[in-house]
Amino acid sequence: MKNLFFLLIISILAISCTKNADKPETKLLNKYAAEYVRLGLTIGEYDKDFVDAYYGPDSLKPKAVEGDEFPRDSLLASVNSLMNDIKLLATSAEVDSNKMRATWLYDQLASFSGRVKIFSGEHSTFDQESKQLFDVTAPVNTEDYFKAQLVLLDSLLPGKGNVNDRFQKLANKFIIPKDKLDPVIKAAIAESRKRTLAHYKLPAGESFTLEFVTDKPWNGYNWYKGKYQSVVQINTDLKIFIDRAIDVGSHESYPGHHVYNMMLEKNLYHDRGYVELSMYPLFSPQSLIAEGSANYGIEMAFPGNEKIKFAKNVLLPLAGLDTTGAGAYFRALVIKSNLNYARNEAARGLIDDNWSQSKARTYLKKYCLMNDETAEKSVSFIKKYRAYVINYNYGLDLVKHHIEKNGGTAKDPAKRWELFGKLLSNEVTMDELAK
Repeated sequence: MKNLFFLLIISILAISCTKNADKPETKLLNKYAAEYVRLGLTIGEYDKDFVDAYYGPDSLKPKAVEGDEFPRDSLLASVNSLMNDIKLLATSAEVDSNKMRATWLYDQLASFSGRVKIFSGEHSTFDQESKQLFDVTAPVNTEDYFKAQLVLLDSLLPGKGNVNDRFQKLANKFIIPKDKLDPVIKAAIAESRKRTLAHYKLPAGESFTLEFVTDKPWNGYNWYKGKYQSVVQINTDLKIFIDRAIDVGSHESYPGHHVYNMMLEKNLYHDRGYVELSMYPLFSPQSLIAEGSANYGIEMAFPGNEKIKFAKNVLLPLAGLDTTGAGAYFRALVIKSNLNYARNEAARGLIDDNWSQSKARTYLKKYCLMNDETAEKSVSFIKKYRAYVINYNYGLDLVKHHIEKNGGTAKDPAKRWELFGKLLSNEVTMDELAK
């Protein structure tokens, strides 16, 4: 019944969209959407990190660029011109779906402008970049807040001494041996998929390829290829703890990035003809939805104590690890999650206050409870992706607040999955997310 209800909503939207397809304003909006894609792909010819995925028509791909000079001014002029056209259409549109679509495109284009400036070396503050690229500004947390969380951990962790050392000692009991990574992570992904399928009907033939890689600034990545296919890569430069297997299964795959991208492709690109969804620009408000929903997807798939139960009953035995201390470890992880905003403060320090990389690593080890290698990798990530870090923590909080405020609480999981599915299947602006 849950799947039928969700499909009914999508069908109603598709019928409504079909009726509006021949309206002049819809045709004009489709033209602007194609220009949006073409412009984004052009930026991506220079900024190789800009386009995260593209599965649209070859006709929108730009010709290979000539020379190394970045055409900053002409790109900004093109972005501004298209924004003006779309704003005019959004103001005059008679069809509500066209008005919402135009507003979403306008907000996405604003991030194009911000990224072009950053790529050309025009940097601003951490908060200004956050607003330019993701249309939000994350809250500031003081060291007093993080210290209070460490006090809570201090009372929970076994032994005496430095909180970070005691946490690492406990966590190191649950490192997945490298020869067990493939079966453990595949088992976690399979469980996440099973739990997702209980609520959503996924496109026929959908699948992913799992790869283990090295020398990357991130822990894991989902490369969406279109036609409901993904490549999920896991960075083995870092120790991979048992909880990370569940996070990968949910965040990168089900009901996270893989499902999000599939729903957009199926429900918007194919069913409704929204060509703009064939391109995913990484530095845009879309990423706040993508990362926030992927992190919330972990809680969706494994609510309450389900994470520790699955780890103890399935993953730890599969990894050949003792379950002793697993309860304390997962309880510590709940408190540790409250320290995630410290990563934003390290990024603010690096971007705004010229912190040395050494100072940032020390801060991350103290307040995020990272080990040496993870702190090093996190600094590399911030240096490359800058304000993007807010999408993981603030994005999660915004998605969680949106769904729970609208009735999707733990007491009503069916409603929660329904709202989550709607979030994954529509063009959502930051103003709408705040509702």
